[in-house]
Amino acid sequence: MTERQDNILELLARQTRIDVSVLAEVLGVSQVTIRKDLDHLEELGFIRREHGYALFGPMEDVGRRMAVNYEIKRRIAKAAAETVEEGETVMIESGSCCALLAEELANNKPGVMIVTNSAFIANHIRHAPYTNVVLLGGEYQNISQVMVGSMTSKWAEIFLSKKFFVGTDGFNEKFGFTGTDHLRTQTARDMAANADEIIILTDSDKFRRQGVEGLVRTEQVSALFTDDRISPQMEDFLKEKEVAVYKVASIKKPSPVPAGTGGRPSPSGLSPVA
Repeated sequence: MTERQDNILELLARQTRIDVSVLAEVLGVSQVTIRKDLDHLEELGFIRREHGYALFGPMEDVGRRMAVNYEIKRRIAKAAAETVEEGETVMIESGSCCALLAEELANNKPGVMIVTNSAFIANHIRHAPYTNVVLLGGEYQNISQVMVGSMTSKWAEIFLSKKFFVGTDGFNEKFGFTGTDHLRTQTARDMAANADEIIILTDSDKFRRQGVEGLVRTEQVSALFTDDRISPQMEDFLKEKEVAVYKVASIKKPSPVPAGTGGRPSPSGLSPVA
């Protein structure tokens, strides 16, 4: 994606719904250019279009979740992709960082087979040059576009993988990484049972939240890929549990200045990307 398209996602993460004309003025380009950008973002599954507006889907929508802290999540995905060898088989769960990891692998790692329960991931990387996906069957969750349940778990038993990449909804020091949806969490646990290494991909914000159900215990995790905003106390705690912690930069891009505004506030109270 282009830097301007990244900026569109950051702006939508703040507003959830923005007029096309406002986006054009904030980013200093024509509405025709913005519409082309939005067409591309919609094709990728990030956003939806509606009567002159760009908007996100519900909170459970993986495209929306990918757009929050998008630049950080993309760096996390790139770092995690470096651990995967060409020709390797990996299992990838349905989280937003995981979707970006699948994109990175499908674009840059020939011969890698991705086993996933995410229909979103399968669709998201379908045009990549090295797409090689096994989509596990099961009960389909429409909004999150993920397969769950006993059938998914049964299919996952067929595949043996060294690495299982999984996201998280939160963290609890007494247990470890947590989830918010029972069926998705259970399915992820079952997928993890067939992998040699469990690798967590998440932005550091998740360490300030707690899900309702245990996903994977800290002691079971081999490595964590996150950003440098994780607290030193949390990093030390994880290292004491023998979790390898890999951090990416969380520095944001400079703010775009709307063309012709002379630095004045943007329309409708919308601020440029910080």
